[in-house]
Amino acid sequence: MSDTKHKDRMASKKAVMDRKIANATEERGVLILLKGNGKGKSSSAFGTMLRSLGHGKKCVVIQFIKGRTETGEYKFFKDSPLVDWHIMGHGFTWETQDKEQDIAAAKKAWALAEKLLQDETIDMLVFDEMSYMFKYKYLEVQPVVEALQNRPKNQNVIITGRTMALELQAIADTISIVQDERHAFRLGVKAQQGIEF
Repeated sequence: MSDTKHKDRMASKKAVMDRKIANATEERGVLILLKGNGKGKSSSAFGTMLRSLGHGKKCVVIQFIKGRTETGEYKFFKDSPLVDWHIMGHGFTWETQDKEQDIAAAKKAWALAEKLLQDETIDMLVFDEMSYMFKYKYLEVQPVVEALQNRPKNQNVIITGRTMALELQAIADTISIVQDERHAFRLGVKAQQGIEF
């Protein structure tokens, strides 16, 4: 492609993007859903949170399933004055094998989340692996939908998990799917610090 054709093509693309940017005039928080069976949903959420922290925003994490404090992300963020980190789960259901305990933990996590969804001082909430609470019927989805719809105007929320309730997808602003094409664990590679936790 000649330089002239390339410049014309890029100028055309720029004009399209400039129009889209000019049309995006609404200022408000967004609901982001990160779903799919691939690796990286929580990592994506924490990466977005890191970007928010770079702008001095107040962030809160609630982990609905994970019950460990030795993860790299927890160790990195735990001392930040702009991050509150709540590990509410007791591990995956196949680890706990205690449905009543899991339901109680889910309800306790949701009680905290519901309060945070009313707090105008919080810029971003990350509800890590919350989607499983609806899949396993530990929580009702409708009260969550209502709380999300009534949260402070500029508050951003990210929810992660493999599956996502249709009711959440109906109100989401951004939905990203992380696909699994190959995973080292299935090749016999042991989980390691800095990659899986």
